[in-house]
Amino acid sequence: MKNKKIIYLITVLTSLVILSVVFFILLKNNKPYSNPDREAMLYGDSLLKAAESDDEIRGELDESSLSQADIPDIEIIDIVVESENIPEDTYDTITISAAGDVTLGRDESFGWERTFDHELELQDGDFAYFFNNVKHIFEADDLTIVNLETTLTTATKKADKKFRFKADPSYVEILKQGNIEAVSIANNHTLDFLDKGYQDTLMTLEEAGVGYYGYEHKYITEVRDIKIGVLGYYSMKATDKLKMEIEQAIDELKNEGTDLVVIMFHWGIERDYWPNSAQKELAYFSIDKGADLVLGSHPHVLQGIEEYKGKQIVYSLANFCFGGNKNPKDKDTMIYVQRFNIKNGELLSQEYDIIPCSISSVTNRNNYQPTPLEGEEAERVMKKINKYSDF
Repeated sequence: MKNKKIIYLITVLTSLVILSVVFFILLKNNKPYSNPDREAMLYGDSLLKAAESDDEIRGELDESSLSQADIPDIEIIDIVVESENIPEDTYDTITISAAGDVTLGRDESFGWERTFDHELELQDGDFAYFFNNVKHIFEADDLTIVNLETTLTTATKKADKKFRFKADPSYVEILKQGNIEAVSIANNHTLDFLDKGYQDTLMTLEEAGVGYYGYEHKYITEVRDIKIGVLGYYSMKATDKLKMEIEQAIDELKNEGTDLVVIMFHWGIERDYWPNSAQKELAYFSIDKGADLVLGSHPHVLQGIEEYKGKQIVYSLANFCFGGNKNPKDKDTMIYVQRFNIKNGELLSQEYDIIPCSISSVTNRNNYQPTPLEGEEAERVMKKINKYSDF
């Protein structure tokens, strides 16, 4: 009995030693004991995906006595997520400055003393003199337009009328040095020296690179991919014929891809501070048909500004660099500055500024040098414009 107990103890101790050795070996090889069936159930094919390399995968498979046929094909797929390419919005502002009647030269019946021609002589032939005080404004915009109420010609045959204005063709340099890009030729003085004077004027403007618009002519320019079209008309009545011409001209500009349409009318009653019914009718009609800005000249005095369907109507810009009168009683004028805000090529909004001016840099006469006003004088002219804008 005693021997049996001794044999039993030896057997137990031997088993413990063997188990301890096995456990030690397993720990040393970092391979803890596991149940193969449970391991396969928990890990399965994911064991293959979790391996760090193909070599490790093959090593594990060899140890598990798996054949090559048991290894599924592994295809590595590169997933590329393309971000949506959304173009950024583009913004721009097109600035147009407009001024009124520019009458270079004189009527020969005015004589010589203190006329426009005499002033040029006093300035030693300096063409830059006339727009010297406003040129910085015109240089800062994208387009400057005025009404050219004279002829640039050496013709001698005159129209049978009271006032007939003429300037030597060299006077076109005044416009160029004043940074004026385009002029209206639709007014009551373009034909003062008949067709010869008219054709000379057009040719002189073309040779000088100054644009013009009016009657059958339209001016188109492009500013930073924005296409601007300008039209000009001379009429005292709102006739059906004129309306048809306006509508057709606007349609033609739109078909040519024009983004902005500006129309300058020569209309109204001289020295009248209020627009008449014909002016209003033509202005509303033009905007209804697609004009973005309507400007006016001829009354020789300032008239009001009206907003119609979000667009502006400037009924009269008055005189500006005006050789038609040595000393007019009303010397008030303005530069109208319109800004068109563009988003992605489309008109987003618009606003304007008024720069009150005098047609002269001195008060006792007209020296033909338009000049911005300041202080109380500027406030006075602004109040005047606001008064006549209260329709």
